[in-house]
Amino acid sequence: MKLLVVEDNVSLLESIKSILETEYTVDTADNGEDGMFYAEQNIYDLIVLDVMLPHMNGFEIVQRIRKEKINTPVLFLTAKDSLEDRVKGLEYGGDDYLVKPFQAPELLARIKALLRRSGALDLDAGLKYKEIVLTGKENDVLVKNEPIKLTIKQYELLEYLIQNNGKILTKEQMFDRIWGFDSDTTIAIVEVFIHQLRKKLEPFEYHKDIQTVRGVGYILKEV
Repeated sequence: MKLLVVEDNVSLLESIKSILETEYTVDTADNGEDGMFYAEQNIYDLIVLDVMLPHMNGFEIVQRIRKEKINTPVLFLTAKDSLEDRVKGLEYGGDDYLVKPFQAPELLARIKALLRRSGALDLDAGLKYKEIVLTGKENDVLVKNEPIKLTIKQYELLEYLIQNNGKILTKEQMFDRIWGFDSDTTIAIVEVFIHQLRKKLEPFEYHKDIQTVRGVGYILKEV
């Protein structure tokens, strides 16, 4: 799973990243303008968003992405503890609110709660699509109760497809999500890994469910 953290206090930003990287892939931004750019890519499972940011504050960011129909869960971080700010954050489209200073266990617990609420995380059942089950344990995948071997990137790609089953994902979204904005490779790698993933699923007749949307990207849905 991939998270975005937007926080202008660089030392706090690095601390949060260090905490979250034990369980998630994390991108960071230290100002509102960059945070807005990343959030608009719609490739994250959750955004941890500071309120007071240079260039554009957190309230403005969440308002704009909600207008763009981006429903990524947002956890606001702020030093402000007034009822007015908490209400404003939720009214603008935030999903939860955590006041600084906070402890790492609370941050992790709130993130897991939001991921469960959004359907991105199911700690009991794992992530499922029909008879494909991603257990979340060391990239384990079961297909029709049979284990299959996937590389880390293949697993992440399958996870992203299952999380968004029934939705069209562009090649750009898939590339930015799995390989990242700073990757040295090119977007053509997406086609290569889709081909590999289909080959792994072909013995179970699930390869056809990864459908090409010509000129756009891919969608996972029943044929």
